[in-house]
Amino acid sequence: MNVLLEPLNFEFMRNAMIMGILLGILCAVVGSYMIVQQMSMMGDMIAHSVMAGLPVAVFLRLPLSVGALVAGVVSAVMLSGIESQSRVKVDGVMALIFSSFLAIGTTLVTVLPGANRIDVIHILFGNILGVNQGDLKLTFGITFIIVLGVWLFYKELLFYTFDPIGAQAGGMRVHWYYLGIVTAISLTVVVSLQTVGVLLVMGMLVAPGMTAYLLVKELHQMMILGSCLGAFASIAGMYLSYYLDIPSGSSIVLVAFGLFLLAFLFTFLKTRQS
Repeated sequence: MNVLLEPLNFEFMRNAMIMGILLGILCAVVGSYMIVQQMSMMGDMIAHSVMAGLPVAVFLRLPLSVGALVAGVVSAVMLSGIESQSRVKVDGVMALIFSSFLAIGTTLVTVLPGANRIDVIHILFGNILGVNQGDLKLTFGITFIIVLGVWLFYKELLFYTFDPIGAQAGGMRVHWYYLGIVTAISLTVVVSLQTVGVLLVMGMLVAPGMTAYLLVKELHQMMILGSCLGAFASIAGMYLSYYLDIPSGSSIVLVAFGLFLLAFLFTFLKTRQS
């Protein structure tokens, strides 16, 4: 019992675990839509594209989260526009925007006054142990808004997810639902920068949802189970980080990956037996 309680004596560990639980829920809900719509690589593109907005935010004296959110949404809108108005395939457009926005970010860091204060290592790998009450309130607010939005528009999102052409033919304004999902992905990436960073955020966005995808069939079940798995991965990862003295973000993602491997092995053996 002491092994479980000892880390909780420190406020930074308590804050980190609360943050991990919130992000486990948020990433699973948003990641489930990414997986069933085959938008996982778009999430990776957005995660790296936010780098272009950070130096601009510093230069304009705005919160980093504002610059990151705007850059993420702009990159996704550009992707949709180029894909729909040209013969270029989506994977090629993603690669182009991915590299271009990353290049813009690294260039602006050296050009814009004051932008060189950005801790690039912190942005890339995160630092969940450094979260404060303000970060928790922001993450809770974003998680609440996105979960509430999914609950209110679940039927419409379900229709759009599995039959976008039919949804458009039925009169749904599918471009607004696309923009909503893209904004949700961008918001999730923004709040995840503090914890796991740009390079690891995709692990938390897809691993819990993919694990749940192997075990259940319905989308709402996938989101619920994925949220539980994401929260568990965050807590278990924090304990491993504390006792093994390893990076917290990496530890969380590795636990999430381990859960996926267990689910894959379970389903593989079950299929072989039947």
